[in-house]
Amino acid sequence: MRLLFNSLAGILFLIDHGASGAGSDVFSVSPKIGDSVVFYTGVETKQQENIKWYFNKTRIAEINRDQSFICTDIQCNSGPERFRDRLKLDNQTGSLTILNTKTTDSGEYLLQAIRSSSSNDKIFNVDIRHVHATKLDEVQTNEGQCVILDSGEIRNNDHVMTWFFKDGVIARITGGPSETCTDVRCEDGDERFRDRVMLDHQSGSLIIKDTRNTDSGDYKLQIVIRNSSFVITRVKRFSVSITAVQDLGPSSGAVADISFAVLLVVAALTAGVIESS
Repeated sequence: MRLLFNSLAGILFLIDHGASGAGSDVFSVSPKIGDSVVFYTGVETKQQENIKWYFNKTRIAEINRDQSFICTDIQCNSGPERFRDRLKLDNQTGSLTILNTKTTDSGEYLLQAIRSSSSNDKIFNVDIRHVHATKLDEVQTNEGQCVILDSGEIRNNDHVMTWFFKDGVIARITGGPSETCTDVRCEDGDERFRDRVMLDHQSGSLIIKDTRNTDSGDYKLQIVIRNSSFVITRVKRFSVSITAVQDLGPSSGAVADISFAVLLVVAALTAGVIESS
């Protein structure tokens, strides 16, 4: 009897949680600390499934097919509040978003999309890299110098990289080198950098030529890494300070020295004229 009970309990657990890896699509995801990640269900907007999400076998999100029940984090279980307002569930598709990822978010995420006659499972093995994606970099230089804002990335063609200056788009690369735009060539582009910005096609780093004092301010790089089943969004920020170089002319001391020298020359010439006469 005990053996039968244990067998039934195991079967029920597998039904509710899914047999990890058995008949499931498995994906590896490696965001950096601070990234946002979206896990796609593949469900269309006319939802016909009950959607359940598990993190290391603990239910963290659920939405049923008629949307009469929706929960995330501690709303779904009696355990500790692990994500605290960082989980978002798409009410139409059941896709799961994790905002501002932390190292403690590393682990196995299991999706169960249950229809009346079948279950479609996906497993996302997430490893949060111990690198802060949101670190603020500060750059200082003088007017006229060239500035390089390093993306810190090795770019692939599935990366969409967009540079912003004070929320205006100044450069974007969406695929190969031919799919690049800068300043006014971008949709909603900013013309203040006309012909002064370039992109490194290998890294997506931004190069600003012939810098001006008006180039000082906050720059943002948004990196979107897409996959058919997930997307990672990374944001990097830069604070740039361009010092104006002004030609102030000779100093007051130099002017005084020049004036005194002129007086001496004039006096000498005058004395020479008097003597000769």
